[in-house]
Amino acid sequence: MVSSVLCRCVASPPPDAAAAASSSASSPASVGDPCGGAVCGGPDHRLRLWSLFQTLDVNRDGGLCVNDLAVGLRRLGLHRTEGELQKIVQAGDKDLDGQLDFEEFVHYLQDHEKKLRLVFKSLDKKNDGRIDAQEIMQSLRDLGVKISEQQAEKILKSMDKNGTMTIDWNEWRDYHLLHPVENIPEIILYWKHSTIFDVGENLTVPDEFTVEERQTGMWWRHLVAGGGAGAVSRTCTAPLDRLKVLMQVHASRSNHMGIVGGFTQMIREGGARSLWRGNGINVLKIAPESAIKFMAYEQIKRLVGSDHETLRIHERLVAGSLAGAIAQSSIYPMEVLKTRMALRKTGQYSGMLDCARRILAREGVAAFYKGYVPNMLGIIPYAGIDLAVYETLKNAWLQRYAVNSADPGVFVLLACGTMSSTCGQLASYPLALVRTRMQAQASIEGAPEVTMSSLFKQILRTEGAFGLYRGLAPNFMKVIPAVSISYVVYENLKITLGVQSR
Repeated sequence: MVSSVLCRCVASPPPDAAAAASSSASSPASVGDPCGGAVCGGPDHRLRLWSLFQTLDVNRDGGLCVNDLAVGLRRLGLHRTEGELQKIVQAGDKDLDGQLDFEEFVHYLQDHEKKLRLVFKSLDKKNDGRIDAQEIMQSLRDLGVKISEQQAEKILKSMDKNGTMTIDWNEWRDYHLLHPVENIPEIILYWKHSTIFDVGENLTVPDEFTVEERQTGMWWRHLVAGGGAGAVSRTCTAPLDRLKVLMQVHASRSNHMGIVGGFTQMIREGGARSLWRGNGINVLKIAPESAIKFMAYEQIKRLVGSDHETLRIHERLVAGSLAGAIAQSSIYPMEVLKTRMALRKTGQYSGMLDCARRILAREGVAAFYKGYVPNMLGIIPYAGIDLAVYETLKNAWLQRYAVNSADPGVFVLLACGTMSSTCGQLASYPLALVRTRMQAQASIEGAPEVTMSSLFKQILRTEGAFGLYRGLAPNFMKVIPAVSISYVVYENLKITLGVQSR
């Protein structure tokens, strides 16, 4: 069995297992650590893993392929499907040669053991270092899976080596260490992203919801809390958003517009209330856009055909981008209205409906889709980079600092959300600027239609590359307050709506 070459220490591994594993010290085991910290990261760690590696390397070629793992694990009394073994190889195969060398094998086990430790800690409700049938029943119930006590005991018996009807860390690790575990629901629950952070651009990939959240109706409460948080956040940062739109459309080399000058100009033209022009429609579009995106995302997930509760990163990007495109297409006329309302002069329109009526009468239906192409093209770089940066930061934190819980704390969540949103906006900003200028242009009878490519060329020719980033300063200035406000409001709305905090 695997346990013959792994640590039998009764204690859970310390947090810095990976760092300690590289130590070459040869001091004897202490009384409190009878194994010398083998898998816990002591001096015998690599020797024991090397022994396991040699046991599994049946053809003695220095690498573990799927066939090696199948035969080797079968000899150790462990039976895994070919699909499960392929996942193990794919997860650890850094050089993509189809097999695991010893260093890749060690890295995979260390990374996998950290994930197993997080799950073990979350299952160990009593915090006594053991898991019993009641704790298994409770944990599965939390995830929307109801089982009887007999079923829970059957699960226990499959892992229980000493007949105590409880599972300690060693038994848990021995059973799961060479078994691919991809979905850790606790990480999903703590690391909510798009339902929490609203920076004014609703182009992020939707969050995953667990089976329990979908079955109990908690998902819509999360969405309502996220929508309310977005409404408050956008209203509080609306002056900066309007300044950004004005700078995107009117600022140039000949018409320099700074932060202070822009605010002064807006207040002089329409008073303090004018700072919030365009905010009404910006808040109104949150509800339909979020609802359409969520429904589209759930349907696309089914079309993707994943058999997992949560999608992999590239599947989330594809599903999220398509859902975003569908949602944006559905509410895009509201985007045009928002830009026109933000740019309007005092007394130009009596309200949103009057603005829509006049655009329809003078410019036709096509005017409501000005800038549609750059808007759609901007979804991929924004959503892709935002998701990639957030996942990278999340995984880095989990690797280095997650010991007893996957809960990162408020500060880490805010920092990761702010950095990922900022990177996403920076990548897609030129497309956003061109979109805004196209939305702002009123059709003049007989005038040539402005296209995306011609507008890009004109900006580069007259203003240079810097011209594609007009308004970037107020846009970045609103990110931190927007993220902070939306998080605080989201947490308070969750309490009001009865959403369980984990």
